[in-house]
Amino acid sequence: MLITQELTYIHPDKEMLFGNINLAINKHDKIALIGNNGAGKSTLLKIMAGALPASGGLLKVVSKPYYIPQHFGQYNHLTIAAALQVEDKLNALQEILKGNASNENFATLNDDWSVEERCADALARWQLEGLELSQTMASLSGGEKTKVFLAGISIHHPEIVLLDEPSNHLDQAARQALYNFIRTSNATMVVVSHDRKLLNLLHSVYELSNVGITLYGGNYEFYENQKQIEQNALYMSLQSKEKALRKAREAERETLERQQKLDARGKKKQEKAGVPKIMMNTLRNNAENSTSRLKAVHTEKLSSISQDLSELRKELPHIDKIKLGFDDATLHQGKTLFTAVDINYRFGDKPLWTRPLNIWIKSGERISLKGDNGSGKTTLIKLLLGQLEPASGSIRHTAHRSVYIDQDYSLIRNDISVYEQAQRFNLAALQEHEVKIRLSRFLFAKDDWNKCCRSLSGGEKMRLMLCCLTISNQAPDIIVLDEPTNNLDIQNIEILTTAVSDYKGTLIVISHDELFLEQVGIERVIDLNEVRN
Repeated sequence: MLITQELTYIHPDKEMLFGNINLAINKHDKIALIGNNGAGKSTLLKIMAGALPASGGLLKVVSKPYYIPQHFGQYNHLTIAAALQVEDKLNALQEILKGNASNENFATLNDDWSVEERCADALARWQLEGLELSQTMASLSGGEKTKVFLAGISIHHPEIVLLDEPSNHLDQAARQALYNFIRTSNATMVVVSHDRKLLNLLHSVYELSNVGITLYGGNYEFYENQKQIEQNALYMSLQSKEKALRKAREAERETLERQQKLDARGKKKQEKAGVPKIMMNTLRNNAENSTSRLKAVHTEKLSSISQDLSELRKELPHIDKIKLGFDDATLHQGKTLFTAVDINYRFGDKPLWTRPLNIWIKSGERISLKGDNGSGKTTLIKLLLGQLEPASGSIRHTAHRSVYIDQDYSLIRNDISVYEQAQRFNLAALQEHEVKIRLSRFLFAKDDWNKCCRSLSGGEKMRLMLCCLTISNQAPDIIVLDEPTNNLDIQNIEILTTAVSDYKGTLIVISHDELFLEQVGIERVIDLNEVRN
């Protein structure tokens, strides 16, 4: 169905993104393509889709794949029909029905008399019944745009489907529909995703990294088990090398001490025997040369072991290199932070919720705020944090320090450097070298300190935000995370999960990632679907 041979992609700046990619995907295969941010997953998918030319190698496909990109801004000027590539057929059908039975209209329709009905059925399948095909894509939310392109699969019935982060903007109901589609579809699929529930529905995993592409013959859970085996072997090798290094250093010390004792003993014997001075100098030089040779042998051995150890440490997962260490929040457990009585919000004359909300939140709680797209989750957060005023009702706040981390990491200023951003949170007046040590712990090396924050990926911004929190004098009493795993790769999701799990304050999370919610220990759910208009 789809074969790549020695596929290579080189950026316009001549830097190679990946090379020598060889894979073969058979009919009905459902493949996960995973890898860290920047590995080239989206680029490889675009090449498979024919949307981007490879720099080298060969791509063979039996039929043109149907491609759903991660971002949809390039379609904003199009109608839904045009984005789905059915606008010409629909126009031709309408012209024929009006009596304009020209050869051109019949050729354009190509006997596809059911196209309008298929479009309506496909949109309904993805809960988009209210949309008109003449609407522009710009009028849709991110989740609606994704569902429009998912509906296109039912319209075109492609043999091969390529999906780039398809669950990113979907609410829980739409995600469930996506999971059901993946389970039941007979199409051949290649999916780039960080959604671990979705990845477990796929037959096998290809991991793209700086060493090429590696096949793991099972779903994501199988892949995780195999990676754990590899990591265990890595840790054993690491421990073995560290032990060898300690022994080599001990052997070097003992050998040199023994040699020095022998040299000293020999010198005393020579002095007692009355050896001439010129001969004494020769013997001393010989002894020094012997010691130097011994030292060189040990130095070479130590250098070799140290080099091996350094290479092994580079292979350690990044999560094992990061030092988190959040301070505890200062508010005692169980203190009431928010009391919202009969609150509602209005967009124009229309209330957001069918009935007013009554909510209370206490210190130390771990809360998930749930609801479909448009149910008012982010609005409620902004009301609680005082960024918006309710149209009715009242909210009583207890004094606290809160941090709201949205999907765009708006607390990070795009116009300053990584180091300058870290300094903005340096309330404890740490010295420059201490701030840079903290940055290094969060994988920002010396070359990154002067990098503009605008150029950072989502995962890098997340790590910088966590680093800033550890630099500040006190952990916040409340951390609010708004869709925190969107646009993060799996490695950075694991880093975020570990950080949030270590945090002892109040946590409020908006997320459709059920596994993430489970792993960070959510204890209570506030479901806005119950009061949604």
